[in-house]
Amino acid sequence: MVIRDPVHGDIFLTKELQLLLDTPEMQRLRGIKQLGTAYLVYPGALHTRFDHSLGTMAMARRIIAALRRQGYSIDQVEEEMVAAAALVHDVTHIPFGHTFEDERKVFLRHDTPARFRVFLGQGSLGRVLDELGWLRPVLALLTGEPAKDWMASIISGTVDADLLDYLRRDRYFTGLTQDYDDRIFHYFALDGEELILDLTKKGLDRPDARSETVNLLRLRYFLTERVYYHHAKVIAGAMISKAVEMALALGLREEELYGLSDEGLFAHLITLAQTDPGSGIAELVQRVRERRLYKRAFVLSGRSLGEDGKKELIRRFLERAGRVELERFLAEEAGLKQHQVIVYCPETPVLKEASVKVQTTDGLHPLDDPDYLQGREVRFLQELYADLWRFYVLAPPEAAGKVGQVAAAYFGSFGRERQS
Repeated sequence: MVIRDPVHGDIFLTKELQLLLDTPEMQRLRGIKQLGTAYLVYPGALHTRFDHSLGTMAMARRIIAALRRQGYSIDQVEEEMVAAAALVHDVTHIPFGHTFEDERKVFLRHDTPARFRVFLGQGSLGRVLDELGWLRPVLALLTGEPAKDWMASIISGTVDADLLDYLRRDRYFTGLTQDYDDRIFHYFALDGEELILDLTKKGLDRPDARSETVNLLRLRYFLTERVYYHHAKVIAGAMISKAVEMALALGLREEELYGLSDEGLFAHLITLAQTDPGSGIAELVQRVRERRLYKRAFVLSGRSLGEDGKKELIRRFLERAGRVELERFLAEEAGLKQHQVIVYCPETPVLKEASVKVQTTDGLHPLDDPDYLQGREVRFLQELYADLWRFYVLAPPEAAGKVGQVAAAYFGSFGRERQS
């Protein structure tokens, strides 16, 4: 089977992989946008987890092909297991999952071993994997149990197939022009059971390999700055998350989200909201649908707070209990309903790709090693990346001024960076 992909061209699937792709669990991913609410900022960002799954599989095969060209012996069974695991690696995603799991800490991450065992251990996908004899090895690659190795690192390492697909796919569908060079594939190598990047050739360091690897990190930063952390995307995601958090109090269970698409989640929330019409859940959902988004009433940056101040805010307001208490207080002080004030306080972003192991003439070490020449530029990128952190208090446009005043008074010495 051949599928024409707008990013990578023709993607070839064996009959076995086609069986996996045709299961309802994989087809559900067609209804989950890869970038969540980014389509409200970039209208072309309508690509899905389904598209990304195909692309990750294609990139995994490409990494294996590059390793073979360098003389590594990889048999067909190993390649098929990596390809299968890459294809299904995102099947555990729920709608707007990164917002719920990473930014708002409402649910555990989609890639926990427990979630994989639920999604791969039952239903049509589980049955097909079991009939093919692939269930146990694919689960092992995705969960790291009993141990992670180079095969698992192709799918979920630092510089991996997942990254190489979504960087190129996300920049394509958002209309941004930056890209990485395909020569990055030439640098993959194995050090025992570890997937690394070899930045040497014939015993000499390769400056072009170093710069292209760093360029990959620059692209990761660029997309995070322009797309992943765009304030309108963040606000829309926080509004959806607030609706889900309030729905939990009405009896919503995490498992109810497992079979839903993005629009299915909206419909489910509106139905659930009928049990409590005054909750504001339906209003939040409808506002996102119509792009009538809340505004930033109060903003704090990591730079304005200092590292200790930022850590204190994260400690107090990252978890849902602390946020809800503050939201309730600010809403009461501003004379608003509970759903009309949202506190957004994510963790400090980490550029995990900077820790990729690289081979140089000085030996094997992380790319961000302080003793490595190129490490200085990488550490600067890490600092820029961490500096993208923002603390928001959000409110409807007509109430943003009042909420901003209340928030400024509450935080006192923290100060206010801007109001908009």
